[in-house]
Amino acid sequence: MKDYVIRALDKEKTIRMFIATTTNLVEKARKTHNTSAVCTAALGRTLTATGIMGFMLKGDKDKISMQIRGDGSIKTILAVSNSHGKVKGYVGNPLVELPTRDGKLDVGKAVGKNGRIIVIKDLGLKEPYIGQSKLVSGEIAEDLTHYFAISDQQPSAVALGVLIEKDLSVRASGGYILQVLPNISEEALTKLENTLQNIEPVSQLIDKGYTPEDILDKVFGEFKMEVKEKLSISLECDCSKKRIEQALISLGEEELKNIIKEDGNAEVSCHFCNTKYQFDKEDILQIL
Repeated sequence: MKDYVIRALDKEKTIRMFIATTTNLVEKARKTHNTSAVCTAALGRTLTATGIMGFMLKGDKDKISMQIRGDGSIKTILAVSNSHGKVKGYVGNPLVELPTRDGKLDVGKAVGKNGRIIVIKDLGLKEPYIGQSKLVSGEIAEDLTHYFAISDQQPSAVALGVLIEKDLSVRASGGYILQVLPNISEEALTKLENTLQNIEPVSQLIDKGYTPEDILDKVFGEFKMEVKEKLSISLECDCSKKRIEQALISLGEEELKNIIKEDGNAEVSCHFCNTKYQFDKEDILQIL
């Protein structure tokens, strides 16, 4: 199944829903960063959510980044997405190993409960929009639900899931973000809450072969949702030697002189895709 996200709206225009399948995207991220099982799950959930939130953006050049800073051994998760479905990300410590909890990967402990989730939207204005909230569980979906309520004042339900095979590859990955609009009736809201309480984990639905449209139809069918838009999403890094040059420039004149004096060259790796860029003495002198 190809990775993509859909946007749907009910006929009464009271429920907005985004559903994504991201199995290939998360598997590529696992291979890129050589992540442990629990890190794959944590990074996969964050990439999925950021990809969906990128789909929410309107402008052609809009970007969104999500940073999760907890007190767990993963340390930091960072993911970036644009409005065209291009997603990238990494974890601070990709090799964390933890015992399972109730037979499930303990993402909450790996991320930690004490910390913050920070969302930055670059909408082409003078200053980016920055929203943040405290972590509530470290499980990421619950933290995002809390973020939407606190920072965006938007009642939402977030589900994110990654199933891992015994060989550590990604078996199924995906998620959804459901948002309630102001004019929803009490009856519809109660019905929606009951549906959400009884839904299977989204990764299990995808593992059964459910597409985002199937989830919309078979799980939320009674709300008469209609798909309005669909977008392919993928893991792609936009790094280049020119961009890395800008990073070297930001080190400052003294630091660059020290590099020439001590090493004579520099190797810089992109955090997002691990591509290595070589700069010899002539390159650094030119940057200076």
